[in-house]
Amino acid sequence: MLTNSKAFSGFAVNDLQKAKEFYGQTLGLRVTEETGPPGGMLTLHLGSGAEIFVYPKPNHVAANFTVLNFPVPDIDEAVDELARRGVTFERYAGFDQDGKGVMRAEGPPIAWFTDPSGNTLSVLQMN
Repeated sequence: MLTNSKAFSGFAVNDLQKAKEFYGQTLGLRVTEETGPPGGMLTLHLGSGAEIFVYPKPNHVAANFTVLNFPVPDIDEAVDELARRGVTFERYAGFDQDGKGVMRAEGPPIAWFTDPSGNTLSVLQMN
């Protein structure tokens, strides 16, 4: 029944306008906006054809896990470009991260950052 369904994901933010600016301008994603109750919604359009819904939530509390991962061909290039755009990479105790904030020790190289609402995102190099 669900195998042919076009599944999608979504997450909440505390400020839709700041999210629109971050995802659209800072990250360079195509973002569309729907207005109306209960405060509107954003759709992030990814190159793979996937769509992610972003909606406002009063008293939003950011998840304590990564809500969105962006596979990239070159982690260093992606981290450098995002840093130029003003993104700050997170450092987590217990993870061996290099000077750029990239963890290379286990699994694919990955670097984490947050959106203006504190939601954790990542870029990871997939070979």
